[in-house]
Amino acid sequence: MLFLLLFAPVALFADQGNPTLEAISRALGSGDANALSQYLADNVEVSILDKEQSCSRTKATGLLQSFFDANKPKGFSQIHQGTSRENSDQYCIGNLSAGTGTYRVYIYLKVGGGSASIQEIRFDKG
Repeated sequence: MLFLLLFAPVALFADQGNPTLEAISRALGSGDANALSQYLADNVEVSILDKEQSCSRTKATGLLQSFFDANKPKGFSQIHQGTSRENSDQYCIGNLSAGTGTYRVYIYLKVGGGSASIQEIRFDKG
């Protein structure tokens, strides 16, 4: 029983891919900051081209929308995803194709209570 309680969050994301990361990937690829915002933590670390800040979900959504407006996304492709060794937290690395070039995107998700939320999202020039 203890085994099930400890590994239930991992099992939630192990079934046929990760539905949360799939939804996040779709939102990134279409430049939909509002869809992405539902996966953001209440406080999130946002880094866009070396400008880092810790901010609220609302402010982060605005920053993401500004980035998407200036760099119209054409698509997002995941390169790597995994689970941290210490706990069941998830991460994803991918490429965002945009009108202004390609950006490497790093996403860190905190898993708990049967859900996952983006704790950190980073956009670097690819």
